[in-house]
Amino acid sequence: GVSSTQCFWSLMQDIISHNCVVIFSKTRCPYCKMAKNLFEDLNVNYKAVELDENTNGRQFQDILEQMTGGRTVPRVFINGTCVGGATDTQKLHEEGKLLSLIQQCQVKANY
Repeated sequence: GVSSTQCFWSLMQDIISHNCVVIFSKTRCPYCKMAKNLFEDLNVNYKAVELDENTNGRQFQDILEQMTGGRTVPRVFINGTCVGGATDTQKLHEEGKLLSLIQQCQVKANY
């Protein structure tokens, strides 16, 4: 029903707003691993939400589709904004833009 979707939506917003980097992921997905490795190599903390281990994984994926226009994983959020999947994140890093995005929310967290 509408109320449960609303509930998941606010739960996801909550996760996204309280964590600088959030990766919506599945445990056996190679691209998810790639995204996580990228942040690990940069020593950046991230919160992973494993949709295949989460009882509400399907609802989360439905909401991701509404939020981002895609339900494929990983979906990487930085500072509250979806930057896309693993290759998008990798590309941001290669362009030197990833760390500045992360620094923006670290600054925000210090206030």
